Amino acid sequence: MTTQENAQGKIYILPQAIKTVARHSALQSYGVISLAPANLAESVGRFVNKDADFGIEVETDDDGVNISLNLIIEYGLRIRTVTDSVAESVKYNVEKTIGIPVKRVDVNVRGLRISNPD
Repeated sequence: MTTQENAQGKIYILPQAIKTVARHSALQSYGVISLAPANLAESVGRFVNKDADFGIEVETDDDGVNISLNLIIEYGLRIRTVTDSVAESVKYNVEKTIGIPVKRVDVNVRGLRISNPD
């Protein structure tokens, strides 16, 4: 949990809020098909609980936040270009929306998929 303080009091920001912003930002980026579970536990949790968070890990500390994304991207696109775009988009949107500095965005490509086979 991240805490910010102002004249009126304290503001508590849960990792769930940061994950939500990061999820929407990543999924709106060009070339991203979906998020992928990071491990077996997330895979099982995805089927047991439909609202389970998967594919995004958030670590917070006093200096800011570290975000790790696991993605499936479109086959045929330059992986480096897509991942750089996703990282910049997530960093910008989290900093703009939540107001917490993002120290690092790690993008892990878990797979490639052909979204429209012609």
